[in-house]
Amino acid sequence: MRQETMISSRWLLGLLVLSSLILSACGDSSTSQREAANVNTPADAEPVMVANAANTSANKAAGISFADDLDRSSEGERYAEINENPFLEARRAPLSTFSVDVDTASYANVRRFLRDGQLPPKDAVRIEELINYFEYDYPQPVGDVPFSVSTETAVCPWNTKHKLVQIGLQGRKVSLDNTPPANLVFLLDVSGSMNSPDKLPLLKDGLRMMVNQLKPQDRVAIAVYAGSSGLVLPSTAVSNKGEILAALDRLEAGGSTNGGDGISLAYTVAANNFIQGGNNRVILATDGDFNVGTTSDDALVSLIEQKRKSGIFLSVLGFGTGNLNDSMMEKLSNKGNGNYAYIDSRDEARKALGEQVAGTLLTIAKDVKIQVEFNPALVAGYRLIGYENRLLADRDFNDDKKDAGEIGAGHSVTAIYEVVPAGVAVENDGIELKYSQTERSDTRFANELMTVKLRYKEPAGGQSKLLTMGVLDDVRTIDSASENLRFAAAVVQFGLLLRDSRYRGHADFSMAKRLASSAVSSDLKGYRSEFLELLDRARNLKG
Repeated sequence: MRQETMISSRWLLGLLVLSSLILSACGDSSTSQREAANVNTPADAEPVMVANAANTSANKAAGISFADDLDRSSEGERYAEINENPFLEARRAPLSTFSVDVDTASYANVRRFLRDGQLPPKDAVRIEELINYFEYDYPQPVGDVPFSVSTETAVCPWNTKHKLVQIGLQGRKVSLDNTPPANLVFLLDVSGSMNSPDKLPLLKDGLRMMVNQLKPQDRVAIAVYAGSSGLVLPSTAVSNKGEILAALDRLEAGGSTNGGDGISLAYTVAANNFIQGGNNRVILATDGDFNVGTTSDDALVSLIEQKRKSGIFLSVLGFGTGNLNDSMMEKLSNKGNGNYAYIDSRDEARKALGEQVAGTLLTIAKDVKIQVEFNPALVAGYRLIGYENRLLADRDFNDDKKDAGEIGAGHSVTAIYEVVPAGVAVENDGIELKYSQTERSDTRFANELMTVKLRYKEPAGGQSKLLTMGVLDDVRTIDSASENLRFAAAVVQFGLLLRDSRYRGHADFSMAKRLASSAVSSDLKGYRSEFLELLDRARNLKG
């Protein structure tokens, strides 16, 4: 009996020890995952994810998914979760309201993954940024309005029962010689995480290209941050270009990353050299790996929201792989009256900081909002493709206190709606819609599919201006549509397939390539031809 008791006691003791070890391991794992993710998610914000093999199981359990074949090169990268816009019934929700977005970072980042032989994480694919990476043949604006507005309708290629409606905005092109004087502060991450060829050396190359295009009266300061922040070059006229380039050449990487202190310093320098009526801007270049000082996304966003009130705009340039904090950089640019580009190569640096430098530097319209009202006599339902992190409440459209996106000189913005015609069932998967039943549209508007309204402010203005235009119904096929719509439809399919979207219908890479191949006649810079190559890479990786 004593022997049985002894065995039982030993068995119980062993079980307790084993349980303790398991609990300890779980606690360590949870702690390490929280530290790696470095996430502080407010109630009204989307969570930030870490594309890390150690977190894959936890992320899937939480409903967060990543491409199954992520390899070690994407470990530690962070992307905000995207919950795709669903179909809404026009009779219950006739209004769709969102902020414009001229960011292009997602396309360059997706290209980097595909050229490295990987499929990108699904949440790295922001379809609106894929579309807006490309130039479209929209007309230049006339009169005092800083951008033109174009619309087009055709049958949806991946679901022929539906239609596509394209809304295109084209910003006025401005020569650099005709831009107001610039007061620029380069805020550069020189921490140890930037010590690789695709980071600090590439950044320095890109900024040299920019400096060589600036006017003699423009001014540049260089602030850096690592463990602490500092001013490498006080505000200096570009007429002394040699001093600016020499300061860039001396930069070296090392140390941890205190981004919050660097941002405060950069805005202080910009404010001290503020040019009334000029282009006052901070250009933040980083991999986003802020790891000391102010590090949480919401705290950094709050800091940027305070600083934007000073009339100083923000451009964010992302660099590198492995620890790219895409989520944070997108949030900073969105809240800082700015734009976000990802630089994956010298060619991309030439595009963002060379060819399109006027758009990067000069804002021609701010707080640009779009509100679409659908005619329920012709539209059963609709879905805005992309712009999930740019949605606004309908009441925000007329509220000039609500922040929205900016349009730079020469920039174009494209939005695509997938529209369900009246009489066709709307597949909303039981999603409960919050709007009440609306009355049938007046028969006077029987041929009008929808009305597009836009609000914008002048760069230094505080009161918005309103533009309104109707969009007539059309039954043309996608093959009869303009090159603008054919190419945009191909890019949308590319994004839907990369995301494994539930709304992809009959989309496939062959159809996307056929449409894109038919829309490259004005491809003077080769970007659309490059897209055809990426389609092939994605199709091969998808199998």
